[in-house]
Amino acid sequence: MLWAYVFVFIGTLLVDITPFPLPPASAVMIFMQVAFGLPVWPVIIIGVAGSVAGRLILMLYIPLIAERILSKSKNEDIHFLGEKIKSSGLKAQLFILVYTLLPVSSTPLFIAGGIARMKPHYLVPSFFIGKFVSDALAVHMGDYAMENTSDLLTGIISWQSVSAMLFFLLLLFCLLFIDWRTLLQKNRLRLKFNIWK
Repeated sequence: MLWAYVFVFIGTLLVDITPFPLPPASAVMIFMQVAFGLPVWPVIIIGVAGSVAGRLILMLYIPLIAERILSKSKNEDIHFLGEKIKSSGLKAQLFILVYTLLPVSSTPLFIAGGIARMKPHYLVPSFFIGKFVSDALAVHMGDYAMENTSDLLTGIISWQSVSAMLFFLLLLFCLLFIDWRTLLQKNRLRLKFNIWK
């Protein structure tokens, strides 16, 4: 059954390597755990490792895409935001930890960190802890959910899933269209829509 764990790793890596909203890595873990009858804890450990690897790869390639599609001023703006996060120290780590414990996508966080060319040690430790805790809870609850498949299927499109998607889009909108330099230096909210090359 070693190959099943390889699928867990690859599956979680693939959903977290993309900058687009996909089902969470915990959904992949739950599916693999149930489909192959795997023990929960190895699935969580290997799945979180795949998720962290996916986010690290996202951080590496997203600056290249951003340079091609975003204007120079927008790239500089997001880089400025990254510098502010780095200088916040423990507060930033606490924010990242709390953020990853919430049932929202961490994609905007890693897109911002990647574009800002932040070193992984600013994001990954808190992300790992939060991801491990939240995914452990999700996979353990997955056993119960899979036993009640009819309830699960009726809840796929619910106000919670729609709210999570809208929140993801709001975060992405804020990352891209808020002039962060003006907001953080002058405490004035300014939107900039001319961000594309």
